[in-house]
Amino acid sequence: MNVQSAPATYALKRTPGTGYQILLVAMLSLNFGIVFFDRNTLSFLMPFVQPDLHLSNTQVGVLSGALSLTWAFAAFAVGFVADRAMGRKSLLIAATLAFSLCSVASGIAGSFMLLLGARMLMGVAEGGIMPISQSIIATEVGPQYRGLAMGVAQNFGSNLLGSFAAPVLLVVFATAYGWRRAFFIAAVPGLIAALLLWAVVRKPAILPQPAGIGPAQMTLREAFAERNVLLCAAIGVLLVSYLVVCWTFMPLFLTQVRGYDPHTMGWLMGTLGISATVGSFGVSGLSDKTGRRPMLIAMPFIGVVIPLGAIYFTGSVWVLAGIFFIGWGLNGVLPLVMATVPSESVAAQNAATVMGLCMGSSEVVGGVLSPYISGFAADRVGLHAPLWIMLGLAVAAGVLALGIRETAPRVVVRGR
Repeated sequence: MNVQSAPATYALKRTPGTGYQILLVAMLSLNFGIVFFDRNTLSFLMPFVQPDLHLSNTQVGVLSGALSLTWAFAAFAVGFVADRAMGRKSLLIAATLAFSLCSVASGIAGSFMLLLGARMLMGVAEGGIMPISQSIIATEVGPQYRGLAMGVAQNFGSNLLGSFAAPVLLVVFATAYGWRRAFFIAAVPGLIAALLLWAVVRKPAILPQPAGIGPAQMTLREAFAERNVLLCAAIGVLLVSYLVVCWTFMPLFLTQVRGYDPHTMGWLMGTLGISATVGSFGVSGLSDKTGRRPMLIAMPFIGVVIPLGAIYFTGSVWVLAGIFFIGWGLNGVLPLVMATVPSESVAAQNAATVMGLCMGSSEVVGGVLSPYISGFAADRVGLHAPLWIMLGLAVAAGVLALGIRETAPRVVVRGR
């Protein structure tokens, strides 16, 4: 697409009013926040669950990886369906109800195998929620704010609730009432969110205009061969691996190796949520103005400070929390990798499919293999091993991002 045709393409799009765009993004962000609250519940409760169910570190990794596996297949399958069916709102509500029931099942589980089954079902329920949500945003939100909107939808609620509120509240609740009841409480917000989605979200436009600067028409094969899509899928694998390894093993490292009590561990992990909540505005918003590529290159390299700080820093816990806050800024590029850049690189009719591909491949490779490998290494070398793996993953992601082609509408038009 040339410079002259880009503004005209945006003009063709029927964009809803600003008020509804803000309300829509807020609602989708809240819903995904509840999803991540449920997803992360097991990680933050693992210091209670592991001794109760007599789990090895390898089994801890398998539990995390199993959810990621089913999440991955659901992300791709539902993304494919969303591009070809008009029932995106109904799919979103059904998935929200389903993952709430799976949280209850996790609390009932009395063995490793039962807990494994519950987590796999939760992955099926939750995997399609973000591809659907981001495809709705690509249709309903103006292109000049797409990066910010997608960043807020994917990172604000998920980190405010899933990474900050979850470790703080769940650890306190589990200490007082037991980890099983904590799972039951985690299921309630999803039921409320499903009702709000039904009341607030309108049926998205049937024929979305081109999602960004990509071509107006493109076959599915051409979309999968697009360089940006392939690079984003690979970077997503590395970054999701980094995040999942951190969520899975950092609580154990902080309590068992560094000797922090569960309460302090909960607040340190909660710092990650605060960082990513801020990053949902900062990193994604800056990418709309400065470009996607600079953010994708810089933020992974900043992420190396978390494993290094956790291993080597022995000073004030408040300073360590600051290190965690800075390093977790790399979380802010995940919406760019999984949604914004892929959707801006292909034709609109393939947007949800390639987003599902990037999210799904990130989960199936990064989310499934990385916790298993890290757990295996931790059982044989020690809990330092997962943190060194995190460092290598961050560096590799930053190097791969050098090959990304810029897609931010403002930057591309200005540059050409």
